Amino acid sequence: MDIIQVVGLGFVVTLLSLIIKSQKPELAVQLSLTLAVVIFLFVLTKISLVITLFQDLADKANVSPLYFNTILKVIGIAYVTEFGAQICRDAGEGAVAGKIEFAGKVLIVVMAVPVLALVLDTIVKLIP
Repeated sequence: MDIIQVVGLGFVVTLLSLIIKSQKPELAVQLSLTLAVVIFLFVLTKISLVITLFQDLADKANVSPLYFNTILKVIGIAYVTEFGAQICRDAGEGAVAGKIEFAGKVLIVVMAVPVLALVLDTIVKLIP
C-alpha cells in the first residue's frame, strides 16, 4: 500500500507543477525536487530492512563482509546515480545527467575490482 501513497503524492505534485509551471517555472522545479527528496527518504527506510535481511543471509552463507559490503555499495551507487540523473533530467539538464551517469559507471567499476579479482582468482584455480 505504500506505493499507492507514493504514486498519489506524485500525481498531486505533477498536477501542481503543471499549474504552476506556466507562471513560475522555477517554483515547479523546486516542487519536483522536494518530492524527489521526500520519496528518496521514504524509500531509505524500506531499504534498511532489506539490507539487514541480506546481511543475515550473507552471515549464514559465510560470505566475506568485504565482498558483501562491496556489492551493497555497487547497488547503492547505481541507485543514487540513477536518482540523481533523473532529477537533473527533470530540471532540463540532460548534459549534467549524462555526466552523473558516467561518474556512477566509473565508480561501480572501481568498487567492483575486488569482486572481479576474486572471480578471476577462482577461475585460475579451477583451470588445471
